[in-house]
Amino acid sequence: MDFTLRPIQISDLDSLVHYANNPNIAGMLTNRFPYPYTRADGEKFIEFVQAATPNPSLAIDIDGKLVGSIGVHQQMDVRCKNAEMGYWLAEPFWGKGIMTRAVVQMLDYGFSNFDITRIYACVFEGNEGSKKVLLKAGFEFEAHFKKTIWKNGLALDETVFGYRRD
Repeated sequence: MDFTLRPIQISDLDSLVHYANNPNIAGMLTNRFPYPYTRADGEKFIEFVQAATPNPSLAIDIDGKLVGSIGVHQQMDVRCKNAEMGYWLAEPFWGKGIMTRAVVQMLDYGFSNFDITRIYACVFEGNEGSKKVLLKAGFEFEAHFKKTIWKNGLALDETVFGYRRD
């Protein structure tokens, strides 16, 4: 299935709220990605990404509609040469190879637009699909932490994958 990565626009708000308002997506992301996902949440997210330069998050666009997003977020202080990658995709598009290709494209975007040497991603326990995406995209296993994530009243394991510029 064809897709493009592009800047997120205010015209994406309806599609963003429609697809992001899914407990199966929110359950595998940080609490900054709420459920339910409201118009106010979408407006706040769009305002955040539009204010940043370079743009840290891009829309995953299929047929002119936002069906997910992917971003790299440069860290600060002693971790300033690192960026965390985060992403989500609307459930109807899972299992079609879209996210692996989007991650590969975002690696190029991240290393071209940010002064970083490493991009990493943290995967919550139970998200086997995301682990597969990262490994297929060339990330390497870096660490596994027991019960470091607190999500929906549960302590979950966290696995960290990294991709280095060199």
